[in-house]
Amino acid sequence: MSEYDEAVEKQRKLLEAEEWAKGIQGMHAHSLNSMWYDNRPQDTSEGKYVMDVQYNNGLIQRTCQDGSIVYFGEELTGQNLIDAYEKHGA
Repeated sequence: MSEYDEAVEKQRKLLEAEEWAKGIQGMHAHSLNSMWYDNRPQDTSEGKYVMDVQYNNGLIQRTCQDGSIVYFGEELTGQNLIDAYEKHGA
């Protein structure tokens, strides 16, 4: 059975990383149009505000003042997700 140990360990890490990925890395309520990831300055023009939630998986979810939701970033999956999970010492 030891021939499968590596595959089982990788799957265990992936499952842990997928659970970790759902966690929130940070939240920011603002009316700035200068965020490093922001390519939608119209969301905060004329004094409008947004709520940005950054998840461990790399995605940023923006909730606009009108209730619409926009995503920024690229979701980490597979080995890239495992690497990020291990890098952050989770």
